[in-house]
Amino acid sequence: MSDSLDLSVRRANLSLTQRAMLQARLRGGHMTNAAQSITPRQPRSDRAPLSYAQQRQWFLWQMNPESTAYHMCGGLALTGHLDVDAIRASLDALVARHDSLRTTFCADGEGVAEQIIHARLDIRLPYFDLSDMSSDEKEVRLKDEIERRCAQPFDLTSGPLLRAALFKTEKDEHHLVVVMHHIVSDEWSTQIILDEMATLYGAYVEGTSPQLPDSPIQYADYAVWQRAWINGVEGQRQLAWWRAQMGDEHPVLALPTNRSRAGDGGYAAARHRIVLDAELAGRLRQQAKAYGGTLFMALLTAFEALLFRHTGQADLRVGVPVANRNHSEVDKIVGIFVNAQVLRAKIDGRMPLAELLVQTRNVALGAQANQDLPFERLVEALQPERHLATHPLFQVMFNHLRRDHRSLQTWLGLTVERLDFDESDAQFELALQTCEYEDGQIEASFSYARELFEPETIERMAGHYVAVLRALADHPEQAVGEIDLLSDAERRQLAAWGVNERRYPDVEPVHRLIERRV
Repeated sequence: MSDSLDLSVRRANLSLTQRAMLQARLRGGHMTNAAQSITPRQPRSDRAPLSYAQQRQWFLWQMNPESTAYHMCGGLALTGHLDVDAIRASLDALVARHDSLRTTFCADGEGVAEQIIHARLDIRLPYFDLSDMSSDEKEVRLKDEIERRCAQPFDLTSGPLLRAALFKTEKDEHHLVVVMHHIVSDEWSTQIILDEMATLYGAYVEGTSPQLPDSPIQYADYAVWQRAWINGVEGQRQLAWWRAQMGDEHPVLALPTNRSRAGDGGYAAARHRIVLDAELAGRLRQQAKAYGGTLFMALLTAFEALLFRHTGQADLRVGVPVANRNHSEVDKIVGIFVNAQVLRAKIDGRMPLAELLVQTRNVALGAQANQDLPFERLVEALQPERHLATHPLFQVMFNHLRRDHRSLQTWLGLTVERLDFDESDAQFELALQTCEYEDGQIEASFSYARELFEPETIERMAGHYVAVLRALADHPEQAVGEIDLLSDAERRQLAAWGVNERRYPDVEPVHRLIERRV
């Protein structure tokens, strides 16, 4: 579940009135129409306009229908006696509950896209028995099958936009693999799917009716509501806030690369992962709290400092996804609600890390108070210079997650582990995702464009990130420009480069050479 600004999870446990009061406090005491309920659209129709997030996904798909950059790939490792019929029934019931999973998209005669909600959309669940293969054969076959399914493009006009497969690897071991297109889902939705699948499976195994509450609205109702909200008083107020926050100039991040950039910006993805021990994570939490911030804000502060040190740019913009589930009606709805926010950092090399942390905290809280404005609407309003190879307004992404594995412990008769699969196409040249686990450790995953960066470059960058984190945890008064980023190996390399065994006895200063010429 994505909770990049940390408040999303807390908000989920509040009533609608409490949420409105929280938003009012963040906005300086003004109650807004964000407290208004989202109601079912009238008349009820199988067609609806796209939300702003869907609109961007539709645009990106039209530009490159073969791209897998916005495929959401994951699965479950299921150990124990599995009832395959109950799994199939659970998947069918899940699709029946959520209109977004039965939705396809098309454009009308004037080119305006709309979503089409189907009354029924069958999701096949092919079953593969690999249990008789040798361990090596099984591993290769499973890896190939998963990669093939994750890399298979979706057709947004025909669907379905969710596909699944079930693999038997041992007598009592199965892998359930699910791939969705981002236009119908997001990370929060993934948690909803995990929770509901556990409840549905348990009920079907026991032969009882699943006890899941009906939702008063569906995703298309939200899309209609959002279109009306944009033109209201609050929508215009938030747009004005973001205009002031972003300013008139929108610099592109000039991140040094090992190779030249491609004209179309299409790159294969690679990842580099590191683990931050619980002790360092604890010190970062304490330091962030001392300055009125959160762990997310500390991790983002370090990323901003890292980007400054690698680019020298004083005006940085980092994209941060937020859950954007301010209304209780949408808490349990599968769909793409996530919104991208542009967090701006103004950095000077003499600025103490503590000062940058406070700035990051203030910017994040301001963005949280104005998180309803769709990123796509902001791009429309600001009209930044557009290039096919460059993401508008920001070029790097930071995301912070806290995984909730409680529902994995509720599958009847099964031990369940969540599986994550790496994406094959890169959404950005560089992105950093940090994830908190129950034991206090943090995994930091650098996703990067394989054609632009050597793995060694990203490995060094990850080491520099850890150096900044340690400086922030232990010496927040230290200036950003004075942090020692280099590892011992990098220092040895620099020393080696500085040694030259050849002697140059006739070397003279430049001014002497000029005098000799004159």
